[in-house]
Amino acid sequence: MAPTNLASRPALEQLAETQAWMLQALRFPQQIEGGSAERLFAGSENLSARAGLAIYQRAFFLRLADCMRLQFPALCHALGAELFNAFVADYLRDHPPESHTLYDLGRRFAGYLEANRPDRAQEPENREVWIDFMVDLATFERQVFVLFDSPGHEGRPYASEETPDEALVIQRCCALGAYRFAVAPYYHAVRAGNEPSLPPYQPTFIAMARRDYVTQMVPISAQQYAFLNILAQGGSFEDGFAEVAQQTGRDTAILRQEWSAPGGARSHWVRAGILVPRG
Repeated sequence: MAPTNLASRPALEQLAETQAWMLQALRFPQQIEGGSAERLFAGSENLSARAGLAIYQRAFFLRLADCMRLQFPALCHALGAELFNAFVADYLRDHPPESHTLYDLGRRFAGYLEANRPDRAQEPENREVWIDFMVDLATFERQVFVLFDSPGHEGRPYASEETPDEALVIQRCCALGAYRFAVAPYYHAVRAGNEPSLPPYQPTFIAMARRDYVTQMVPISAQQYAFLNILAQGGSFEDGFAEVAQQTGRDTAILRQEWSAPGGARSHWVRAGILVPRG
């Protein structure tokens, strides 16, 4: 319904009520009553108020859908444009833009897909595997998108292999991901213009960090993921070794030797910018 008695209301109240109505009209165009647009907006000889509103309703979705395709190109490829747009339309009705910037538009998309999956009432082992992949891919693409603009380490010195462990920390523009599928190769194949097949179930762990404005994606093992998670939570390297030792039953002294060996994880993570000087 359109706001009523606007002429008798203070201007700010009129504006707020009209804006609220307009948002509902954009989100739920099918719920707009006949004649309500004419009570709010002036038409013309060639374009009625209802027809003018319909232009904004279509443009609202098309613009936001375009933003979502830019944020989730691999997911759009995996689902196909028609199904992707259908998911986006439902998502936007439940989660309309809440910020002055569209940067956050896709923030809740992966969670929305998980919460609204048709097999959500079934036990995890009985759920559709392809939906698991779509949720993982959306989660991965959102993280890649966020890292692109997150505050990083640029402008400050990076670590070298000579930097002692006690002077190293995980840089702030870094994200750790645990996925059920090889999402990164699929993502890169789509971005390269290829037509990859949906990957099989394959637990995958990734550390992403931006160095010199380029996002590095480093495959890691389950134990390395646990180790880096300890560091990300403020733990020490010794805490990380202890966690991996507990998970694997290996001696911490051997883990330390492997850690500091030339060409090992430490060297790789320093070069990738995952580990940077403290402070």
